[in-house]
Amino acid sequence: MYNILVTGVGAIIGYGIICSLKKSRYDVNIIGIDIYADAVGQEWCDKFIQGLPAKDEKFPEYLGNVVKDNNIDLVITGIEQDLTRIVEDFEYFDKLETKFAINDPGLIKILNDKWLAHQYFLGSEIDLIPTFTEQSFQEIKKETGLPMLLKPRRSYASKGIQKIYDEADFYYWKNKLTDDFMVQKIMGDGNAEFTVSIFGIGDGGYTNLIALKRKLGPDGATAKAEVVFDSEIDQYVDKIAKYCKPKGPTNIQIIKDNDRLFLLEINPRISASTSIRQLFGVNEAEMCVEFYIENKIPEKKIIKQGKVRRYIKDFVTYDSHHI
Repeated sequence: MYNILVTGVGAIIGYGIICSLKKSRYDVNIIGIDIYADAVGQEWCDKFIQGLPAKDEKFPEYLGNVVKDNNIDLVITGIEQDLTRIVEDFEYFDKLETKFAINDPGLIKILNDKWLAHQYFLGSEIDLIPTFTEQSFQEIKKETGLPMLLKPRRSYASKGIQKIYDEADFYYWKNKLTDDFMVQKIMGDGNAEFTVSIFGIGDGGYTNLIALKRKLGPDGATAKAEVVFDSEIDQYVDKIAKYCKPKGPTNIQIIKDNDRLFLLEINPRISASTSIRQLFGVNEAEMCVEFYIENKIPEKKIIKQGKVRRYIKDFVTYDSHHI
């Protein structure tokens, strides 16, 4: 039996990882942590421990003690904040006698900043969305037209994204966000966005590519999705993988505009669509156990075809005197 620590079990990624672990072929003991005592994911863990925010100065020591006290074999992060902090303090965490299901730390630091990521891919064969940070409103308007899209450099789950319609809006957000400010040309018609998952091997190779055509919900996560098999997407993702050589679960978001594919962003981690991928045959949490603990390249999965719709479901805990 493997002891698996999952962080952020109150969030959609966290409890998606738990669900996938329970449906994997491995016998696992799941320890969950979350900063909220009532995090819903604890209901599906074998043990729950209330955590500290990743920004807390004591977070490394706290997480290290949880790992040691529970003989953790593998840590899988369920929220981006935890992953970012682990990478920042990787020298400390790398000394622990456990495995972390994280991508290459250097690549994570680049891809966590959308402007750095854009710069990183300039000069590659990958089509990129016109992206700007420093030019004037009038200069950028000539390239993007109106409206243009404000996308904070270090945001996640579509947080902070705004459409900018005029010069006043532009300079309001530029002054407000300062070095986090970035704008892009709006691409596509909203009906051709894809979230693609691969499990990188670290040398440019990968396995178990699964592409979903998706519609986002108001929380920034996938609300509706359909499995697609598209050779153009496969070839585009292959270029990306060979260029940046990801290691482990990697989420690549793509948009189609006038029959050309453009890179939206790359999340070098398990994404909010992980539970959807598991339903179609690609269990990312299981592959993490296989790769990081057993040192095996995850075996090729058979991908099912179909559509999925997400909905809200209630989890109730009754007071004892009502039973």
